Amino acid sequence: MHPILASRSRLLRYLAAWVPAGALLALVTREAATTPWRDSALTVAPVCLLYAFVCLSPWYICRAIPLRLSNMSTAVLTFAAASAAAGLLLSGTAAGVAFVLEKTPPRGAALFGAGALLYLLSAGLHYAGLAAEASRIAERRAAEALTLAREAELQALRTQINPHFLFNSLHSISALATVDGARAREMCLRLADFLRASLGLGNQAAIPLEEELALARGYLEVERIRFGERLRVETEIDPECQACRIPALLLQPLVENAVKHGIANLVEGGSIRLAARRSGPDVAITLENAFDPETQSRRSLGLGLAHVRRRLEIRFGDDAVFDAGPKGEVFRVALRFPCEESRESIGI
Repeated sequence: MHPILASRSRLLRYLAAWVPAGALLALVTREAATTPWRDSALTVAPVCLLYAFVCLSPWYICRAIPLRLSNMSTAVLTFAAASAAAGLLLSGTAAGVAFVLEKTPPRGAALFGAGALLYLLSAGLHYAGLAAEASRIAERRAAEALTLAREAELQALRTQINPHFLFNSLHSISALATVDGARAREMCLRLADFLRASLGLGNQAAIPLEEELALARGYLEVERIRFGERLRVETEIDPECQACRIPALLLQPLVENAVKHGIANLVEGGSIRLAARRSGPDVAITLENAFDPETQSRRSLGLGLAHVRRRLEIRFGDDAVFDAGPKGEVFRVALRFPCEESRESIGI
């Protein structure tokens, strides 16, 4: 079915657009037959209404014969014949209506030419409409393909992070087991609880910041069993930003790096400070940890920072800001991205 016929509002708008065309046909009829305006209008009104539907037929021809160089001659011949037939239909119908109304019939040549031109104009508009629709479909498919590619990349990043996290955790348990079996057992139990929660949330594209922070605290509690008083944690969380959605497990690699490449290399340990606040339409997260600059310069931070930066780029594009680097004896990571709240949190 023609798209215009599929919607009443579209059909009404289309028929309204034919009012100027009807006035033009009335003028042609009046000039060709030297008839009064009233007689011309009475003759043209039903003819114009019928011809408006006739000029929907090019849509089917345009779909059957796409406008390409390979079939250009076919399209030209087809529309030449169709426009001639439409012109004859218009002039013949006008003559019939004039006969029924007992009015002076208009000259057929003038109406034939006007009808043929209107039909060809309709064909051109239909080709333009089909080209615009094809362009929209291509853009939509490209957007869908890009979305699928980004989801695949995010899944690949999470797949790389999970073994990386497990390796670090098992290494910590192994180190603790040699000095304190009871604490190693407690760490295993805490780790099991943490993994159960993190694996469930890791399958989601985004979760509230409140849940992500709870995961980070859970991981730090696991590590505190190993490091004891050497690991000190400070948090400063703005309640207004806790409903903002964040890619699941985004903070996990940052917390791991803070422990493995920071606190673990300090004999007396140090502090990890985690802060989150609203900044206008954005949420800003800062993670700072003490570290040994000399030790840090000889060791790589691994995949963590690169993954976090890439995941922010994929989800938020240029609206996300990521900055990481040492500032004296403190390593600082700063994130900034738009706050996306769930429908439940805003009462929808």
